Amino acid sequence: MSETDCLAEGRRTAIRPYAQTDAEEFTTRARESRGIHRPWLFPPEDAPAYAAYAGRLIEDPTKTGFLVCERGSGSGEGAAGDRIAGFININNIVRGGFRCGALGYGAFAHATGRGLMSEGLGLVLRYAFGPLGLHRLEANIQPANEGSLALVKRAGFRLEGLSPDFLFIDGAWRDHERWAITAEMLR
Repeated sequence: MSETDCLAEGRRTAIRPYAQTDAEEFTTRARESRGIHRPWLFPPEDAPAYAAYAGRLIEDPTKTGFLVCERGSGSGEGAAGDRIAGFININNIVRGGFRCGALGYGAFAHATGRGLMSEGLGLVLRYAFGPLGLHRLEANIQPANEGSLALVKRAGFRLEGLSPDFLFIDGAWRDHERWAITAEMLR
């Protein structure tokens, strides 16, 4: 990752936008992580699917995506050695008086349980409430997804309710808990 690509850096992670050149690493990590992602999410596992997925995040003004990279973790030195630990996307961005977006995210298997996504989410929150100018972020999480719930709790999100049959995932309408955080809560 070049310094110009980096949007924010923490002690162990950095966040940067998606690029089409990330297809091979992203899809390899997604395939390696299928066991921890299913049945909650289905990130792209091949180059054509990644191209479409990343293209939407790059081109659509109502979406923005961040790759959470473990700093100095690859075979190279410094920023060039960073490898993708996970991803955090902000979807359905609404501007004006609402200034809100919906989070979607996933860690890759090699990064789970190491605090990298917690640090990465903190970077994304500060970026969303700073340069992006958002006021509120929401995360809709299936009640049995303990890892995802733990991540938003650590970040300071509050539970706001339950939405029955909220999203169509893996062939069925799934209930989701609604969690949210505002710029004031982060401070």
